[in-house]
Amino acid sequence: MASFQKYKTKDGYKWMYKYYTTVDPLTGKKKQSTKRGFDTKKEAQLDAGQMEQEIANGTFIEYSKNRTFEEVYQQWFDTHSPTIKPSSRKAVRSKFKRHILPYFGKLRMQDITKPYCQEVVNKIAKKIKSVDNMRMYANQVFEYAVKMDIIAKNPMQHTVIPKNEAEFIATEGIEDRNYWEKLELKQFLNILKKEYSFRDYVLFHLLIYTGARKGEALALHVSDIDVKNKTMSLTKTLYHEEDAYSFLTSKTASSRRSISLDDITFKLIQKLITSEKKRLLELGEINNQDHLLFTRQDGTPLRLAYPNDKLAEIIKKYKLHEITVHGLRHTHASLQFEAGATIKEVQEQLGHSDIKTTMNIYTHVTKAVKKRTASRFSEFMKS
Repeated sequence: MASFQKYKTKDGYKWMYKYYTTVDPLTGKKKQSTKRGFDTKKEAQLDAGQMEQEIANGTFIEYSKNRTFEEVYQQWFDTHSPTIKPSSRKAVRSKFKRHILPYFGKLRMQDITKPYCQEVVNKIAKKIKSVDNMRMYANQVFEYAVKMDIIAKNPMQHTVIPKNEAEFIATEGIEDRNYWEKLELKQFLNILKKEYSFRDYVLFHLLIYTGARKGEALALHVSDIDVKNKTMSLTKTLYHEEDAYSFLTSKTASSRRSISLDDITFKLIQKLITSEKKRLLELGEINNQDHLLFTRQDGTPLRLAYPNDKLAEIIKKYKLHEITVHGLRHTHASLQFEAGATIKEVQEQLGHSDIKTTMNIYTHVTKAVKKRTASRFSEFMKS
């Protein structure tokens, strides 16, 4: 039978419980273990009840103090993964495999120290920009280990993300922008129109003129286009795993949205739909009225990496300023601001759940906006 106790932490009070599991072969007595970190007594009681049921059923697995980080990570992932989308699960696994497990995987949890964690953070910071994201995920595993009473303290807590040397150097004139200016954008679209397929031209035109995410665009069906109101519904995203694909509901309410289409984009989509219907009829698929907009020859969705590969190919061939597919969304937002759109309007168009994301783009205004701001101030001072 578990016993419950309230204890004090630096952030307030928590609950813990003590329980008995297997018999110690040396003493003949049952081993006492502790699980801590519960916010309420009720939460601790529910966990204890489940644990006692597992002991009674013979399915309880006792946590070992000698567990490696990788073993605890797997336990954490199995517990955490049902609460997130398949696409997110795949991304989390990839982050651990590439950036976290190489440093921590084989180490015993009890041997991992705070100085070592700081050393790892420093090393990761030199390799990738998203070190804060990696630190956050590693921290979750350590917090889970504390809660499971595998370790007493979280060694990742209070580690510091080092500032990049570039943050202290003026970057004026450095072309590290992940967006295009208006003239660069027109050049890209002209190249697409003249040298590439109509499907590819419409795909990139759509990404640029609507600010849609690539997964949203590749998941579009005929039924997502409202012909009467000239709107487009973005409610799902394409997900690929090995050879299988599926369409997942967009993860936040703000990302599930309906946006208006300008006349040019609307006509291009209509032309693409007509062309695709004709092609499907020739293939004998007469019942497929609600087909995808962007497909391969066999009617299946384009690969998620297809827009990335095609964009990189064109940039390299025609020596354009280098940006990513995500940079096309940034481009859309920047030019929207230049055209006079408000931050709220752009937030809704792009489906940002947090206005801070939109604000970050707003700060990276184009050269034209910077010049206009300077000219406006100069004219004001003259008056």
